[in-house]
Amino acid sequence: MPEPESFDDFVRACSYRLYRVGCLLTGGDLARAEDLVAETLARLYLAWPRIRDGDGFGYARRTMVNLHTDWWRRLPRRHETLTGEVPDVPDGTDHGNQLARRDSIVRALRGLTRRERAVVALRYFLDLTEQETANELGVSLGTVKSANARALAKLRVSPDLAEPARSASPLPAAASALHREF
Repeated sequence: MPEPESFDDFVRACSYRLYRVGCLLTGGDLARAEDLVAETLARLYLAWPRIRDGDGFGYARRTMVNLHTDWWRRLPRRHETLTGEVPDVPDGTDHGNQLARRDSIVRALRGLTRRERAVVALRYFLDLTEQETANELGVSLGTVKSANARALAKLRVSPDLAEPARSASPLPAAASALHREF
C-alpha cells in the first residue's frame, strides 16, 4: 500500500493541475473533469508504490488521457442518457420535517399488530376496498372491519402522531400522511 503522507502530498500538490487538464480534455464539462480526476487518482493510488520515485504527474496525466479516450470509445455503447436538463432540482421542501413525520408514522404503526398494520397499509396506502383487503389477506370482511377499527382507535391516541394543533379528526390526516410519506 502507498505511504499515506507521500500520496497525500502529491494529491495536494497536483490535483488542481489534474483538474485543469481534465477540464481541457472534456471541453469544459466540470462534472466529467471531476470524475476523470477521481478515477485517475484512484488508479494512481494503486500504482503509487511503483511510481513514487518517478514522475507521478506524468503517470497521472497519461492515465487521465487514457481514461478520457476510453470514455469516448465507450460512448456509443453507454447506457446513460445525456440530457441538457438537470434531473435533481431542489424543490425547497424541508426534508428533515418529512423524515421526522415518516419516523413518527412508522413508530405509530409499530404499535399495531401485524394484521392491523396489514389492514391499514392495504386500505390507506394501497387504497384497496374493505372487500379487496379481505381477499388479499384471506380473511372475512368482518375481520377487516374490526381490525381496521382497532387500528384506527390505536392510531387516534398514539402519542407519535400527536400534533400541537390537532384537528377534530386526526385520522384522515394520519391516513393521508401515510399515503404521502410512503
